[in-house]
Amino acid sequence: MIGNILVTGGASGLGKATVAAVTKVGGRPLVIDVHAPENGVDHVVADLADREQAERAVRELAERAGGLDGVVTAAGIDRCGPLSAVPATDWEQVIRVNLLGTASVVRAALPYLLRSGGRVVTCASTLGLRAVSDATAYCAAKFGVVGFTRALAAELAGQVGVTMLVPGGMHTRFFDDRDEQYRPGPDTRLNQPEDVAATVVFALSQPKGCEIRELVVCPSTETSWP
Repeated sequence: MIGNILVTGGASGLGKATVAAVTKVGGRPLVIDVHAPENGVDHVVADLADREQAERAVRELAERAGGLDGVVTAAGIDRCGPLSAVPATDWEQVIRVNLLGTASVVRAALPYLLRSGGRVVTCASTLGLRAVSDATAYCAAKFGVVGFTRALAAELAGQVGVTMLVPGGMHTRFFDDRDEQYRPGPDTRLNQPEDVAATVVFALSQPKGCEIRELVVCPSTETSWP
């Protein structure tokens, strides 16, 4: 059993699928999201762009559950467009949620993970390895998650397991609020979030001392990989 697993963004998309996958294998999911999850899972509503809210939510859930065995940072947002066209507040919000929110959650969870010898799974992106036009905020944030995760793995080697998930496009609501030009076309092949969530559980389920350092999971026709 994988124990108590904190999932950010657990009310929708990959986070919601991860909650279901953790539950299926007998784990206890704990959710932080700006929206309350519909499935009644134990949660705290918080905005990861606010460091104090994020840290407080982690501590509340960890104390409520009696500790943490894993953290999955699945929360993420995007604001597409040329740098000159994306309002600065929106651009910076992408960095705060995707990168700084990830760091805040992991930092707050570390005392619990060090005690349990637990695991962290961060959510980067294929656009954290390959840059494209009109995605400066998202690429900056996800490139940051890549660097953060690799440095964290070196820092915590032998103490806390660290895995970087690099997903390609998925069938979620992530694209819903974009302008039409930035949405996947009708023939675009995307992964089901449930399939990607299964790889997260795989990483969380490894025996002590065995590390899945990086996982690239994308559709076979993913245009942003390699």
